[in-house]
Amino acid sequence: MTKQDRAVRTRLALIRSAAAQFEARGYVRASLAEISAGAGVSSGALHFHFANKAAVAAAVEDAAARALRAAAVRSHGGDGCALQRLVDVTHHVARMLCADGVVRAGLRLNVEGVAGRVRDLRREWRECVQGLLAEAERRGELAAGVTPQRTGAVVLAATTGIEVLAREDQGWLARPSLTELWRLLLPCLAAPCLAGALDPAGSEAVGALDPAGSEAAGSEPAGSEPVAPDVAAEAVRTGLALR
Repeated sequence: MTKQDRAVRTRLALIRSAAAQFEARGYVRASLAEISAGAGVSSGALHFHFANKAAVAAAVEDAAARALRAAAVRSHGGDGCALQRLVDVTHHVARMLCADGVVRAGLRLNVEGVAGRVRDLRREWRECVQGLLAEAERRGELAAGVTPQRTGAVVLAATTGIEVLAREDQGWLARPSLTELWRLLLPCLAAPCLAGALDPAGSEAVGALDPAGSEAAGSEPAGSEPVAPDVAAEAVRTGLALR
């Protein structure tokens, strides 16, 4: 394993360990000693990658932001029904929140403004939802009298509430919970021509999670040694860019 490979693995381990500590203990109570111990490295190795706890939190938040943005971009990239893509992206994000502690911790840190809040992921989610609803309106997919603005407020309130509730009980993020939400909403939102054509359970495969929010596998700084394929793949899987 090259020196760069080890550095990438160490950084990934530190970010995952930090996410676990921030999620379990909160930013204030989490300590750098616990983060380094959880990653199986020394405090010196942690400080080689991060100047302080705020820098670690920013890295966790950045990783979560890339994953969530990639999900939003993917939802806008298709030619199919915009309402179905809105349903699908909520299921996709819920699966990420269930499976990836870095995404959960990063979103929580962002909402709490711990890392300086240079971005607002809730605002970006709102723009994703409203953009898909505006597209649905242009395509004639919304029922008469349904507007993207009013509908977006309802979807945002429901999905944000589910994310907050899931901090105590991840059952809120389970596929049946979101399916029931959409089973109630879709008949009110969708044009009659779409009756029976939309799947409230999502049209994607249940386990289909892209390596969202990451740079291309194998990317590395100019002039450096190539990163070993297994290390690059691990970086992509966890949604972290190689730095």
